[in-house]
Amino acid sequence: MFTKDSKKDEIPPAVPKTPAPPSLLSTDIKITGDIVSDGEVQVDGEITGDIHTELLVVGEKAHVRGEITATSVRVHGHVTGQIKAISVSLAKTAHVLGDILHENLAIEQGAFLEGHCRRIEDQAKAKEKDREGSIGLLVKGGSKDRDEQPPQKAQVSSA
Repeated sequence: MFTKDSKKDEIPPAVPKTPAPPSLLSTDIKITGDIVSDGEVQVDGEITGDIHTELLVVGEKAHVRGEITATSVRVHGHVTGQIKAISVSLAKTAHVLGDILHENLAIEQGAFLEGHCRRIEDQAKAKEKDREGSIGLLVKGGSKDRDEQPPQKAQVSSA
């Protein structure tokens, strides 16, 4: 009678998030503004703005003007702007004007790319690499008053 109801204190089980179907932006759509999605987006129309998504497919007739940030990007159409993704793939019909920051890059024969390609690494991997390839040195100042100035630390990396 005076006991706590144990059902009230229970935490409901986490409901698994069901993946949403891909968002399709067809050839007759023109968007000016940013697009943000946690899922998959396929663009076949014209986008002027930045795109932030998990997976992006730029169709053959698509024109994207803006920065793309995603986990995976597959380009078949036109992109003007920077692409930053873990995996970037340019199909033979791709036309990209801008830099590509990537971990994995695939370019099919016939694709057009005008810009710089730069490999980026996972932050944890980069820090680990820096630790492995650096040597700690203790450097004293070169002035006459050596006793007054504390020693300075320097990092030297072996590349």
